[in-house]
Amino acid sequence: MLMDISSEMIHSLLPLFMVTVLGSSATTVGLVEGVAEATALIVKIFSGVLSDHLGKRKWLAALGYGMGALSKPLFALAGSAVLVFSARFIDRIGKGIRGAPRDALVADVTPPALRGAAFGLRQALDTVGAFTGPLLGVALMLLWHNDFRAVFWVAVIPGLLSFALIALAVREPRAAPSGDARPFPISRAALATMPAAYWDVVTAGAVLALARFSEAFLVLRAQQSGVALALIPLVMVAMNLVYAACAYPFGVLADRMPKRTLLLLGIVPLIAADLLLAHKADLFWLSAGVLCWGVHMAATQGLLAAMVADAAPPGLRGTGFGLFNLASGIAMLAASVLAGMLWDHWGAPATFYAGAGFALLAMLLVLRVGANSSAPA
Repeated sequence: MLMDISSEMIHSLLPLFMVTVLGSSATTVGLVEGVAEATALIVKIFSGVLSDHLGKRKWLAALGYGMGALSKPLFALAGSAVLVFSARFIDRIGKGIRGAPRDALVADVTPPALRGAAFGLRQALDTVGAFTGPLLGVALMLLWHNDFRAVFWVAVIPGLLSFALIALAVREPRAAPSGDARPFPISRAALATMPAAYWDVVTAGAVLALARFSEAFLVLRAQQSGVALALIPLVMVAMNLVYAACAYPFGVLADRMPKRTLLLLGIVPLIAADLLLAHKADLFWLSAGVLCWGVHMAATQGLLAAMVADAAPPGLRGTGFGLFNLASGIAMLAASVLAGMLWDHWGAPATFYAGAGFALLAMLLVLRVGANSSAPA
């Protein structure tokens, strides 16, 4: 939660900072965001594998939180898109390092019957930070007359607190899951133990990442709606309020119904969001689209994590989360770069219509996998 407050104070303003202060194009924003988010997801494979091999999670996660905290001053100092790119790159490497060990740690300490609820709660707390950060950003932008750099400096504080909390307060279980003759997690022998149901989840997650490009484009769409510059981060506040409110209930629901069915239902709001955002850049259509986007995130993000935890063998959970995020990261990079190019050449509606098309493709893929797989969801 603390790291999300820190990150979202910056990320909710960063596309506007790049376009209005640094003079960057939408393609540049898409490239920076795509590489940054893909880096975080790809790095997770290495931290996940290492956490499985060592049987330790906490200090890898702490390293990631520390890198995230130390990257924050670079945003305040940035005078060009190159330094913004560097700061985002370091920040997302930190996120990648901490992500898989943290999720594997949640899975290690949670009873299987409550795993959906646990990941829903984790996602809800993340999202509390994700709407608190933009709210603070709005307040400080109004107070300091659109001084982006001053807001970025304030964001350093919760980032440092997040590192202190995991380093000093979080305790790792005494007995991390392990096997007597466990192969190195990234070896062919280890990967061969991953069931078909796991690879189905990886495929579904990658196609969904292709459909859901960076949320920076929601911020840029808000700018087109005529909202005052200082108030644009409220778009992310609204989205994350819905996300936070719905994540835990959807997590509980995931423990009570077939997860594959819930995943299909969760894609529908993403299609609706893209169509609404493509239709018109005014406050009504923007608000409706953003709220649908938040419902989609709440329904699918914790759910996919729970599906990975269920399908991956206990001793390979870190690797399982890492491989899942590798596939999603590559798709996210492609999606964000494509979104920026479509935006610059054919306008915002083309970007969102393309997103709706990929989301529909994801639904068809999940339906096909469900029909062809005998494994439980």
